[in-house]
Parts: sequence; structure tokens; C-alpha cells
Amino acid sequence: MNTTKYFVRLVMFLLMGTNGLLSIALAQENTRNISVAEAVSAALVNNKDLHQALLDERIAASDYKQTQAIFLPQADLSYTAMSTNNPLNAFGAKLQQRTSTQEDFNPVFLNHPSATPDYMARLEVLQPLINMDMLYQRKGAEKQTEVYRYKTQHTKAYVTFEVQKAYLQLQLAYTAVSVLEDALQITREIYTYTDNHFKQGLIQKSDVLNAQVQVAALTSNLAKANSNIRNASDYLSLLMGEKPGTIYKATDPVTAAGQLPDLPQNVTSSRADFMAMEKAIEASDLMIRSNKMSYLPKLNAFGNYQYNDHRLTGFGANAYLVGVQLSWNIFNGNRTKNMITTQKLQRDKLTTQLAVQKGQSQLELDKAYRDLADALSETGRGNAAIEQASEALRILQNRYEQGLINTSDVLLAQTQLSQQRFSLAQTQFTANVTLAYLQFLTTATSK
Repeated sequence: MNTTKYFVRLVMFLLMGTNGLLSIALAQENTRNISVAEAVSAALVNNKDLHQALLDERIAASDYKQTQAIFLPQADLSYTAMSTNNPLNAFGAKLQQRTSTQEDFNPVFLNHPSATPDYMARLEVLQPLINMDMLYQRKGAEKQTEVYRYKTQHTKAYVTFEVQKAYLQLQLAYTAVSVLEDALQITREIYTYTDNHFKQGLIQKSDVLNAQVQVAALTSNLAKANSNIRNASDYLSLLMGEKPGTIYKATDPVTAAGQLPDLPQNVTSSRADFMAMEKAIEASDLMIRSNKMSYLPKLNAFGNYQYNDHRLTGFGANAYLVGVQLSWNIFNGNRTKNMITTQKLQRDKLTTQLAVQKGQSQLELDKAYRDLADALSETGRGNAAIEQASEALRILQNRYEQGLINTSDVLLAQTQLSQQRFSLAQTQFTANVTLAYLQFLTTATSK
């Protein structure tokens, strides 16, 4: 029995010491007061997921700018140096240099020319005129920029919801610490009272051991609750794009929703993620039109201007060539036809995905309303249960001090009160998270 007594006291000492050291570490560590509005503002500036969404938006805008090539000319400047004894190329080089003489028409020199150098500076210009398929590709690229703009808006809404939920988790962690600290204080008082009466021979040793075990259990739970504060703080830091290690203190008071919010009962089609899907479907339609337009002829202009000389730095002869080309791809092995079929199927898939996503969102919205109603109902019952548990503990403490009941009864009443207080905090947390989720589900996009 003495061994058991010393072992229990040792465990209590270690747990209380660990909790004390953890409290000191938390106090010495970097702490910061923060409100939910400050957390949301920081996340909308520094959140990494939001940065990726913005980069995708900028990439889409850059891709759209590339389509300006269907209107603008293309120019290439080149300088070529060569030497040849090929009869055709050698005679042509002299003609381009405008240096041919009567002797060059001698069959001997025509058939067996010597090495003939040619230095050519050339400027080539291509000017698109009418390319209907490229026009629709440009319109499709413009729709893609809208797709990613709406995705960015949806990411902002989701990040805001995640920050609100993380902040509520931080509040819940602090509430749990407060509940456990109060419970630990009451339990220590019970232990002190029990130990004094045991030393006077008024109660049994089992009562002291029960109180010691309860103190040890609460001390251990309190250490875990303090760790949960660190975990919630680190997650909040992650959402805000900051390094972990800061312990945040929630400055906003813990509030509970009093009634169902005045929010739409149905998901709105103008929600950002739905709008992104709709714009993606429109972009698919435009790409289908683009491939259909590829059956039409294309009209483009071209031209070049060049200098030819037999010297490296010479610009002796110049010439130009300009023209207009009308091209028509009559048959390409049904590649365009099959591509159009594939794109139509992909568009139909997007349409189906949008319908499924709207249906799932409506189910989530209906469930969230029911969950919030249940949480509000539990909140009222939880407040009444706390009052009843508090009164029961007070009565049992009085009877315990009069020696009418044993220690386990009063410890059970204290545990019941702590459970009711924490259960109410969890219910309020659920109600607030559900309310934030309802706002997220019913948020319409900004134009």
C-alpha cells in the first residue's frame, strides 16, 4: 500500500511539473493577440494557396496575350554565308548577286563551276489576314482568364472560411484549458480536504487515492489542452502564410449563434466555383467552333527583302518578294473531325460535373441548416445542464463535508460538470463553424 501511495504521488508530481513547465514555455514563447478580422486579412495577403490561384490567373492572362499574334506581323532577320560548286546554286547565286557575265553561260563553266561564295542578308515578314479558327481560339483563351478569376474568388472565400474555423478551434482550445483549470482547482481542494481527514482517521485511504488519480488525470488532460493551443496556433500561422511557433491569443469573445441566419435556402448559380465551371464550358464551346472554322480557307500575306553579295560585308544586290497566300486544308485524315468529337464529349462531361457539383452543394447546404438547428437546440439544453450540474456539485460538496457521502460521489459530480461545460463549448463551436460554412456555401461571386 505504501508503494502504491508513493507511486501515485510521484505520477502527480511529474504531471504537475510537466504542466507547469509547459505553461512557462508558453509564456516565454512568442505570443500574439489576434482577432478573426486580422487573421482573415493576413491570410488574404499571404496565404500560399491563394498565391497559387493568383499565379494561375496571371498565367491565363499571359496565355491570352499570346493570341495577339493572330493580328500582329512576324518578322525574321537573318544573315547567311555559304559557298557552293553545285551548278544550279552557283549560277543562281551569281544571278542574285547580279554579277553574271557572258562567260558564265559557257557550258563548261555552267556544268563545272568553281566554288562560288554568297552572302545574303534577309528580312522576312508574315502578316496574318483572315484566320477564323485563330479568332475563336483567342475568344476561348479570354474565357480561360475568366475561369481562373472566378477560381481565385472561390479560393478567397474558402481561405476565409478556413481561417474562421481555425480561429474557432483556437477559442475552443482556450475554453478547454479554462474548464480543466477550474476542474483541477476544485479537485485539488477536494484532495486537500480528503487528505487532511484521512490523516485524522476520519475517512478511508481509498478516498485519498481516488482524489489523487483524479488530480493526475486532470493534470494530464490540461497538458494536452495546452498542446492543442499550440496546434491551433500553428495551423492559423499556416493559413496566414507565417512561420509556426507563435502562440495566438483570441481577442474576440466566444459567442454562439442565437437563431437560424437569414441566408438563401438554395445554392446560388452565381457562386464563384459554379461560374468558373460555366466559363470553362463556354471556353470548350469556343474551341469546338475554332476547330470547325479550321475547315475554312486561310488568307495571309508575306514578303521578304534581301541583299546578296560575293563579299562578306557587301550589300551589292537587293531584291524583294511580296504576295498573298490563300490556303485551304481540304482533308487531314479526319483528325479535325475526331478532335471536335472529343471536345464535345469533354464539354458534356463538364456540364455533368457542374450539375453534380450543384446537387452536392445543395445537399451540404440542407445538412448544414439541420446541423445548425440541432446545435442551437443543444445550446439551450447545455446551459440548463450546466446549471443543474453546478447545483448538484454544490449539494454533494456540502454533504461530503458533513460525511454523508464518499469521495467518489463528489469527484463524479465534478467530472460531470466539467463534461457539461466542455460539451457546451463544443456545441457552440459546431454552431459557429456551421454558420461560417453556410455563409461560404451561399456566397455569390463579385462581378
